[in-house]
Amino acid sequence: MPPEQVTESRTPSSEVEKSAVQEQLERLLASSLFNSSKRYPSFLRLVVARVLAGQTDQLKERILGVEIFGRPADYDTNIDPIVRVTAAEIRKRIELYYQDPKHGQEVRIYLPSGSYAPQFSWPGHPFGTNTVSLQIEAGGHSHEAPLANIRATPVSSDAAVFKRSFWQRWRTRFSLGLLVFGIAAAATWFLSRPPALKQFWEPFVKSHEPILFCVADQNQYSTIRLRDAADPQREITLSDTMIVIIIDDVSPLVNVAGMLRTYGKTYRVLGESTTTLTDLRRGPSVFIGAFDNSWTLRLTAPLRFHFANDPQMTRFWVEDRANPSKREWVLDRSQQIQTGMYKDYAIVARLVDPNTDQYVVVAAGIGRCGTVAAGEFLVDERHMEEILTQVPRDWQRKNLEIVLETQVIQNRSGPPRISAVHVW
Repeated sequence: MPPEQVTESRTPSSEVEKSAVQEQLERLLASSLFNSSKRYPSFLRLVVARVLAGQTDQLKERILGVEIFGRPADYDTNIDPIVRVTAAEIRKRIELYYQDPKHGQEVRIYLPSGSYAPQFSWPGHPFGTNTVSLQIEAGGHSHEAPLANIRATPVSSDAAVFKRSFWQRWRTRFSLGLLVFGIAAAATWFLSRPPALKQFWEPFVKSHEPILFCVADQNQYSTIRLRDAADPQREITLSDTMIVIIIDDVSPLVNVAGMLRTYGKTYRVLGESTTTLTDLRRGPSVFIGAFDNSWTLRLTAPLRFHFANDPQMTRFWVEDRANPSKREWVLDRSQQIQTGMYKDYAIVARLVDPNTDQYVVVAAGIGRCGTVAAGEFLVDERHMEEILTQVPRDWQRKNLEIVLETQVIQNRSGPPRISAVHVW
């Protein structure tokens, strides 16, 4: 039945039930109805997490608008209905998901109309999970121990059941107890583990200093038009020198700065030409752009993955120091200009800069589209979680470097894909 028609729901209370909801959430978001969007998974993950944490009072339209979509705290929800529109679309997509018969026996997550607090239901068990009652004899009293999500045969009244030896019953209860303890411990670890995105940015969030963004800038000799204050229709043209930044570099700047603002972090922006070593020693920094940002090239030069080019500067690539003859990650400038369809590559890195003893993050593509893809990767929890299968458990305390690729069509980047990961 469609999610809105489920009549009985349950707020998970045990760690096992919460773990089941989290697993179902990831299954739902991995479907084609959600995996091509950034907005819907972010929304659904946050509201589910709030319900599981018992923070339903935080599921207000204005709060969600600020936390998920970066709206100012005083924004007008009547003029900007982004939260309501997103919730309505999520409801439709969830309904389509559960209409598929193959999902009929899965835990149901649904968003009731007029509410931003998800509800949950287990097929065949509307008041929660399938529960098995174990009669534990202790001091002449019986105690019921619910075992969530474990299918077993209910206790029988048949006399043959009670003829089992004391040791047989003891071993069965002990084994089940270990199973429940193991499931609960695993679920507790899973739910308490911070998301990979938060772990990646933790050194920046914990820093007491503002974050510095170092963005490529260029001098442009051009003319500007100035209008007469008394008569705006009258204008004059003057020669001028301007310092400009590439619009595609603004995308990762806005994405990363906006995310850090949700953690209460302040930041400042400097052009590459005006950034000094003194600036970089003050606190953590983010470097955007590669071949037009000398700081990025200096920083990545000694790393395993670094940027390189031919003497004519017609071919550019990301080089692997462990395999320097390998040339998979190459951008041909002529193909880039002539076709607008090519693969771009980027380096995303987080490390402690030995020259400043400060944490730095690099978001730099060979071309501009690679830089855009790197900026998208750095703020997308789903993409960031993908690295967990390729890094050691203590990766968050180490230096990390990732090579990304993105398919460019009509000079617009597609989603970032991980090509290689190095941790040291």
